[in-house]
Amino acid sequence: MPPARRPGPAAKRHKKALYAPGPKSATGANSDVQSRPLAPKSSLASSSTKSSKSAKSKSKPGQHDAPTIPFAAEETILLVGEADLSFAASLVEHHGCMKLTATVLEKNLKELLEKYPHARENVDKVISTEGCRIQYGIDARKMTPYTRKGNGGREGPGPIGRIERIIFNFPHVGGKSTDVNRQVRYNQELLVDFFKRAMPSLAPGGSIIVTLFEGEPYTLWNIKDLARHAGLQVERSFRFQAAAYPGYHHSRTLGVVRNKQGEIGGGWKGEDRLSRSYVFVRKDETPKPVPEPKAQTKKGTLPGEEDSSSDEDE
Repeated sequence: MPPARRPGPAAKRHKKALYAPGPKSATGANSDVQSRPLAPKSSLASSSTKSSKSAKSKSKPGQHDAPTIPFAAEETILLVGEADLSFAASLVEHHGCMKLTATVLEKNLKELLEKYPHARENVDKVISTEGCRIQYGIDARKMTPYTRKGNGGREGPGPIGRIERIIFNFPHVGGKSTDVNRQVRYNQELLVDFFKRAMPSLAPGGSIIVTLFEGEPYTLWNIKDLARHAGLQVERSFRFQAAAYPGYHHSRTLGVVRNKQGEIGGGWKGEDRLSRSYVFVRKDETPKPVPEPKAQTKKGTLPGEEDSSSDEDE
């Protein structure tokens, strides 16, 4: 009887690969798929196909979840750095927002349209809505507080913030430098100044919402630490879904992209990138919950509300 043949090097490698532990998950434990008994050969191909399809379906986690809307139509909302105002237009047209102030850095409408020629329709939608307005020449790092007079109660006798939701989508200083470290520092400085200026405008129990793209270099900004040093804490974060805001399109800080002939180009769509919104509240303060949607009432401002913010930049 001939002696039994030893498995060759290739067979050993194949066996080892099938039983090798997989990469660690986010919790530090090996994936449960790796600990299952070896599947029969007949099912290996189908299992591989299913795994491949499953991986593709999970390439953008949260994209099919119900969107989170962090504001209510009847709340006072301040939008900072609104660029082409497509987000503001969506809020008034599709979300029924009644007390919205949208701010842009450009000093007037002419300058805004030079930068974003398509913005005219968005401007018209906002300013034609009662209780909503646009302010030009507002720098997020220098804006004056949006306050009303105190009532002598728990808030104290002085002015108190009147904005319930302050939203800054995709803050960025623009192309000041191609050096990543400098860009990180510039944008950290932008956020620090913004938090400092936004805090006095925040109504008791209100929240500041900042949306950033996921991944580097945005994770290097350490936005949670910046907010903590400003006296804020993260209440929660959620996946930003642009589809929840019909008509919204991401705009570059420096304006529309033009080709060599001066024509407006396309191609890059920031709204298709994975993004996350962070909801910040004052430390040790119970956040005000977002009211459930209800039938719209007459549009207008809060009774006795006084706007102490200037339309001009400081």
